[in-house]
Amino acid sequence: MDEIKTRNVGVCGNGGAGKTSLCEAMLYDAGATDRLGKVDDGSSVMDYDPDEISRQTTINTSLGYCSWNKYKINILDTPGNANFFTDTEATLRVVDGVVVGVSALDGVGVQTEKAWNKAEELALPRIIFLNKMDQERADFAGNIDALKKSFGQGVFPLQIPVNPGPDCNSIIDLTKMKLLKFDGGSVSVSEEEIPAELSDMANEHREKLIEASAESNDKLLEKYLEGAELKDTEIKESLKEGIMSGRIFPVICGSATKNVGVQPLLDLIVEYIPSPADIAEIKGTTPGSKEEITRKPLESEPFSALIFKTITDPYAGKLNFFRVYSGKLSPDSTVLNSTQNVKERLGQISAIMGKNLNPVTSLTTGDFAAVSKLKSTNTGDTFSDEKSPIVFEPITFPDSVISFAIVPKTKGDEEKVSTSLSKLKEEDPTLKVGRDPETNELMISGMGQVHLEVIVGRLKEKFGVEVDIKTPKVPYKETIKKSTKIQGKYKKQSGGRGQYGDCWIEMQPLPKGKGFEFVDKIVGGVIPKQYIPAVEKGVVESMLSGPIAGHPVVDIKVTLFDGSFHNVDSSEMAFKIAGSMALKKGILEATPILLEPIMNMEVVAPEEVMGDVIGDLNSRRGKILGVDPMNKNQEIKAKVPMAEILSYSSILTSLTAGRGAFTMEFSHYEEVPAHIAEAIIKEKGDKKEEE
Repeated sequence: MDEIKTRNVGVCGNGGAGKTSLCEAMLYDAGATDRLGKVDDGSSVMDYDPDEISRQTTINTSLGYCSWNKYKINILDTPGNANFFTDTEATLRVVDGVVVGVSALDGVGVQTEKAWNKAEELALPRIIFLNKMDQERADFAGNIDALKKSFGQGVFPLQIPVNPGPDCNSIIDLTKMKLLKFDGGSVSVSEEEIPAELSDMANEHREKLIEASAESNDKLLEKYLEGAELKDTEIKESLKEGIMSGRIFPVICGSATKNVGVQPLLDLIVEYIPSPADIAEIKGTTPGSKEEITRKPLESEPFSALIFKTITDPYAGKLNFFRVYSGKLSPDSTVLNSTQNVKERLGQISAIMGKNLNPVTSLTTGDFAAVSKLKSTNTGDTFSDEKSPIVFEPITFPDSVISFAIVPKTKGDEEKVSTSLSKLKEEDPTLKVGRDPETNELMISGMGQVHLEVIVGRLKEKFGVEVDIKTPKVPYKETIKKSTKIQGKYKKQSGGRGQYGDCWIEMQPLPKGKGFEFVDKIVGGVIPKQYIPAVEKGVVESMLSGPIAGHPVVDIKVTLFDGSFHNVDSSEMAFKIAGSMALKKGILEATPILLEPIMNMEVVAPEEVMGDVIGDLNSRRGKILGVDPMNKNQEIKAKVPMAEILSYSSILTSLTAGRGAFTMEFSHYEEVPAHIAEAIIKEKGDKKEEE
């Protein structure tokens, strides 16, 4: 199979590891940019969003590309913040290898582990770049040990820093057995012989590398064990086999901001990251069925592509990013969106360099591009040739973990807020928007508080809408615990025709979840038939706001069994008011209680903090249902009152150092403990007095 001279890499790792600076250095060294962009001063090509510049952190996956040794390298810079990790996961679906950025100061972080595990799941080759070797406390040997502990004995250094710290400019390359010297900040690098005083140390590391690479190839291992000297080409070939198969994870080092060690990284990407043609056949299904079909990653195959990201702009409209998996594509082509079963006319097609779109005349297997103003295409959809359709497995996104109520600062902006949020949902599948039917609040849900703060910022920056966010109301309900009979009588005489309505009702509690039942037991015409629906209407309307704390009343049976009327003064309105009066008085006499929503929770946390997580859930009135092992973690199942976990996302992050995750869904309603109910009722009363 002919190699496609393209390499597609995602750059992943923890926030603060210097991933974006590393991408900037790669682009600069390859001549794709004319200056070394910096995150600190906002001159970065990859971090161009106003939120990214102000927060100095990557929020969205951004793309760039360069040419190195006659190979095209597509670089995808991913977020390292937990709030935006879903963007990283989507990116890893469409790359062929990963550069894992690790800070020599902070070591392996939680997001590094998450990105690594996702890359492991997708069987992606990984290269580790140990960054920030120019810092005072940079510890190479300690980090290698930590990397081996986290990711296994397949972690092997291909380089050794000679002078870590502020003067870092020299690295020993164990594959070339040369000393590489970098001229701080420039693109120049020179190769020299390894100094005599460092040769023993270099030879020792070289021997370990040879042994590790030989283990990837049976013939080479036999040759090595027989004591024969291995050629450099044999070592490199075996090393490539080990990296591609996920048995060896090479570590190189340097400083992205000082431009030390970046050129060898570009060399490694070209040498050891697979070509798009090297990946296995891409599996999919026939549209409208579950019949499995495949595409070979060849230019000669029918066109197919996966949309992995969407951006919306109030002026330019919607922009879809996609990767081509097979075939070729030209501008002004018509393709089939086989996921939605609609044809899309693609106009201008552009290569992506940060925020800049550069028009291209053609695309082929392995290329990335963007196209604008498509009507029916969303993230996760598949493009394919009309005559040979295929649907790839869609990109899945996790459920939201935190919700806030959202209120426009300007009255009358409600519709504008809803429209703007709909557009933001197109680019962010993890953003959920909806109105709570119980509280009537407009809710936004996302992956964390920072995520939703960014959404609020984008509403203002992109659409000119300002909103406040607040903790949502808990949808409490009211009910009764015993039966009672009560009269509701409305009588008003103020000159002329009066108002008269009189009804007797019996109220009984119903089982949980049964809602409301109305029974008519009037006999003998004591209340005329035309007034009976008015009584029911008065009862139902009064149930919308119960008498103890203003919450909806549920799970009651109301039986209308007696009453009286006046030939002249009775009316539907009078009986409606009488029914409402009876319900409110009856609830207060029937031992009213507050009900609260209980949530089913599944919390995944590392075993070493499981006790802390369980203890915290118990303190929140949670009931632990069971604990099950899940890979390296434990899954805790529990039922917890919603009121206790409105801000659980930040709590779990604190308890688990960001390594925990949870899902929850509504289970049922339960009675609120008396002392808590008293506080809720008092708070409601205090608010009424203030109003």
